[in-house]
Amino acid sequence: MNPLLLFVFVLAIFLGLELITKVPSQLHTPLMSGSNAISGITIVGAIIAAGEGGMIATILGTVAVTAATINVIGGYLVTERMLGMFKTGKDA
Repeated sequence: MNPLLLFVFVLAIFLGLELITKVPSQLHTPLMSGSNAISGITIVGAIIAAGEGGMIATILGTVAVTAATINVIGGYLVTERMLGMFKTGKDA
């Protein structure tokens, strides 16, 4: 494995943890709904990765597609629930 890729991966882990711990709880739901687009891009990349290589790439690509799909569905469900809290009696 390329050492630069490993460095970027580890740096992304630490950066992600720092960012998530600094976000106030009121912003988690809007940020989650915004990240659905990123997960959609992840699904496309995972499908490409699953079809590119050998057995390991196919397995990892399938796991990535499954995880990203769960993330997208969960994000939309949470967003729908959040938007439902803002509806008035006439809108429901």
